[in-house]
Amino acid sequence: MFNLDQYLDRTGKRINTALDKLLPPETVQPPTIHKAMRYSIFAGGKRIRPVLTLAACEAVGGQSAAGMPLACAVECIHTYSLIHDDLPCMDDDDLRRGRPTNHKVFGEGIAVLAGDALLTQAFLLAAKKAEYVKELAAAAGSLGLIAGQVQDLENESRAATLAEVKTTHRNKTGALINASIRLGAMAGHATPAQLKRLTRYGDDIGLAFQVIDDILDATSTKEIMGKSVRADEKAEKSTFPKLLGIEKSRAYAAELIADAHKQLAGFGKKAEPLRAIADFFLTRKH
Repeated sequence: MFNLDQYLDRTGKRINTALDKLLPPETVQPPTIHKAMRYSIFAGGKRIRPVLTLAACEAVGGQSAAGMPLACAVECIHTYSLIHDDLPCMDDDDLRRGRPTNHKVFGEGIAVLAGDALLTQAFLLAAKKAEYVKELAAAAGSLGLIAGQVQDLENESRAATLAEVKTTHRNKTGALINASIRLGAMAGHATPAQLKRLTRYGDDIGLAFQVIDDILDATSTKEIMGKSVRADEKAEKSTFPKLLGIEKSRAYAAELIADAHKQLAGFGKKAEPLRAIADFFLTRKH
């Protein structure tokens, strides 16, 4: 039986080793920026997005080593987005993964630059092929992740519709999750049919992740989450629980995960990590 915890631990260690080699050391001038970059990228977490990159690469019959630079690129973009998301001008959070956020340690100016540097580093890592750069740019730009951040800010103190909330989170959270999977599949030389199915899988789990995130923000504790909770309520944001209620939100997430599993039919045992991650997205506690 497939053990997701062991897979995440084993794969996460490989990703951390690669990130350590690919990022400038803290001793490189100017050391402050490299310390700030490493502070956030090595702050913990399950490395879900880069793990998805490697798992998708393996699912289509590729060697995960081919996807490792892209996995690291995805993690750099994810970490940059968290650093900027925590800034006083955005969500103004003091905690991330149970420890002070980047701007609380290094100041706002260095935090902004650390995020900028990680974003730039991601494109350096993806520069082997133009199609990889295009995929990352589309996911991280004003039609993807940044679009979602803008929509999220504009949804504060206004009543957004369910369709608007879905669009926001398909961009803010789903775009990078989907790109993580697509990049891995591309590195593994996926067929067009395989890429189409994995794209649908990524869209499903990306939105489901955010539905559960909204639920946890409304129901969990700061101790369990390792970050502030009830932030959506304080900002008067329209969320899935606010629009659907907790139980209907859970049911919607379950529908998305069920469809994700359908997309993996025909991939065989090589897709076991992707199946297990989909289930984990539905049942996670933090």
